Amino acid sequence: MTKPKYKRVLLKLSGESLLPPDSKYGVNLQTANHIAAEIKVVTDLGVQVGVVIGAGNIFRGAGAAKVGMDRSTADNMGMLATVINSLALQDAMIRLGISTRLLTSFTMHQVGTPYSHSSAMRYLAEGSAVIFAGGTGNPYFTTDTAASLRALEIHADIVCKGTKVDGVYSSDPELDRSAKRYDELSYIEVLSQNLKVMDATAISLCMEAKLPILVFNVFEKGNFQRAVLGEKIGTMVHE
Repeated sequence: MTKPKYKRVLLKLSGESLLPPDSKYGVNLQTANHIAAEIKVVTDLGVQVGVVIGAGNIFRGAGAAKVGMDRSTADNMGMLATVINSLALQDAMIRLGISTRLLTSFTMHQVGTPYSHSSAMRYLAEGSAVIFAGGTGNPYFTTDTAASLRALEIHADIVCKGTKVDGVYSSDPELDRSAKRYDELSYIEVLSQNLKVMDATAISLCMEAKLPILVFNVFEKGNFQRAVLGEKIGTMVHE
């Protein structure tokens, strides 16, 4: 088999990726099992994997703030909701035999280890996949920004953003049949065109560090493996 192009990757997943079919709330365990299987194929190649997952399937802090909730309280609730999704994914990964560590930005000894850079690096070096739960631990920051931050902290080679579509489009392909799919984009193009890749803070962090971002369909079997092997899939965002 072809040698992986990347030795260490950060997989970013939206909370919506775990939504049950035809539902606006909840965790689909079958989807968690699918994502865990995709991760196992990659870890079996010897690639070190970190994971950040959102919480849009459970609670959106920004949405609650818009209807009057204190923003810090709302964001703390959203970050705690990411721990629920992280536990669901960890369970699926462990059942597949993947050595997995859950690091939390909040102190929650009963469910995970408090995040520290040294712990993350040690677990990755030991061959464990590491799930980073709880966002950044600070309000006003999205899990996109948490993903970019953790990727930089662990010296990841790339951020792989797993979505339900096969890349970045000029507009919503489900609503606009003329939407153009991009094979490659620069950071500046993403920011100037306000393309829905990751939020501006996350993109800016990656741009400053020259950390590439691959947006791909994580629900197509084998795509995560194709991504780490360097095959041409999805949309690559780089310099």
